[in-house]
Amino acid sequence: MSNHHPLVSVVIPFYNCQYVAQAIESVLRQTYPHVELIVVNDGSNKYQDLISPYLSKITYIEQVNKGVAAALNQGIKKAKGEYLVWLSSDDIMDDHKIELQLNFMNSVNSFLSFTNFNIINENNQITSYNVGINFQKELEILQALYEFCPINGCTVMMSRKVIETIGYFNEQLKYAQDYEYWLRVALHFTIHYFHITLTNYRVHQLMGSILNNHDQMTEFYSIREKYRGKISELISTKGNESHV
Repeated sequence: MSNHHPLVSVVIPFYNCQYVAQAIESVLRQTYPHVELIVVNDGSNKYQDLISPYLSKITYIEQVNKGVAAALNQGIKKAKGEYLVWLSSDDIMDDHKIELQLNFMNSVNSFLSFTNFNIINENNQITSYNVGINFQKELEILQALYEFCPINGCTVMMSRKVIETIGYFNEQLKYAQDYEYWLRVALHFTIHYFHITLTNYRVHQLMGSILNNHDQMTEFYSIREKYRGKISELISTKGNESHV
């Protein structure tokens, strides 16, 4: 964490999303100057034309449709940054997100942090403000992870050290690859919560989590069961440490 102005790589997985230009624009508007943007087209057959105006400003990768985890991994492998950020193609980041979150991570020596977020609709109107949980300490994050996924992946910034330590997203998972990844991270690193809202998360009828809700929940319960023992042990250990 010694590099004073590290490069931050933002990966946008893209699959038939009409909002992708807004996501790209929000990255290009960042107040932090050392940013590279990688857009991974995961086998789209529409809306690719929305990316064309930005090809000179981004790294553009095309692959056959393999899902979000594979698209993220492809982008991460191409990334040169010391820090990595994931942004969904239908979401929008605040102009100051990278600058503020990077400063926060440096201040607490964090390898992975996440923030609060707003919900927006199809017309970019904020329908709910600050919908994340306002965590006060790491133990609360672990207790939440034991039950559900409290981390919105598009609010996360992580050090490349995380990838080097635990590897990539699990491409066998179609819907809950983020939850499984945060559980793996928690077993190796302290996860930090940054008390600020820096992402607008779009909820709309064509989003995958709505269209595939049943399959997503089945996958989620399977992952939760797999990691519950290890997370329970970690909660006990951290709880004992806090009482010493």
